[in-house]
Order: sequence, then C-alpha cells, then structure tokens
Amino acid sequence: MSIVSISLNDESIETLEDIQKRFGFKGRSEAVRMAINAAKTEAQVIESLEGMVEGVLIIVKKDHSDPWMNIIQAKHENEIKTQLHSHLRDHKCLEVMVISSEAGRLTSMLKEIHLTGKADYVTFVKS
Repeated sequence: MSIVSISLNDESIETLEDIQKRFGFKGRSEAVRMAINAAKTEAQVIESLEGMVEGVLIIVKKDHSDPWMNIIQAKHENEIKTQLHSHLRDHKCLEVMVISSEAGRLTSMLKEIHLTGKADYVTFVKS
C-alpha cells in the first residue's frame, strides 16, 4: 500500500474524524478510502448516463450569498424543468431541481457543480 500526503483545511479534518468515529474506523486512512470509493461510485453513475435522462438533482450550497449556482443554472436553464430553493441554517441553501436532459448536458452540469467545490452535497436521483 502506498502512502500519500494531502493537505486538508480544518473543516475537512473535522469531517474526516467524524466519519472515522461514526463508522468505527481504526484510522483516518480507512475513512479516506471509504470516501474515495463513494466518489468513484458516483463518478461511475454519472458516466453511465446516456440518452435522455430525467430525475431530481439535490444540492446543498455552502453559502447563500455566493452566486455560483445561479450562473450554472442560467447556463443549463433548458435542462431544469422545476426548481425549489430553500434557506437552511448557517447561511446554507438547498436546491432541488427536476431535470430532463440529454445525458451529456447533465454530465457537464454535474461536473461544473463539483468543480466549484462550493457544495456540501450533490446527488442526482435518476427516475
């Protein structure tokens, strides 16, 4: 097994330690491996999409005042059929969108959302 050195901010370290505790892992490495496997599974689901796709996109944004999601939504307005925006605690927001899209456009939108690094949670539930 290889050893990899990474840098994490305080919030990520707290989250990692919380994952370790909740799942009963002996060390942080086990928690990191689980997170990598979860991301791998999500990436495989996204890349397996083809043709016309419909479903629900759920996002929790870290900061209500940051307009990054509005920019992405405007770019993909043809794919978003219905949208719900709700304010949460600590200046976070919940975005729920009904999506009907060609798979490539949805994949592009999901990649844009993930690349910002500004979402606490992103998942697409295919209908």
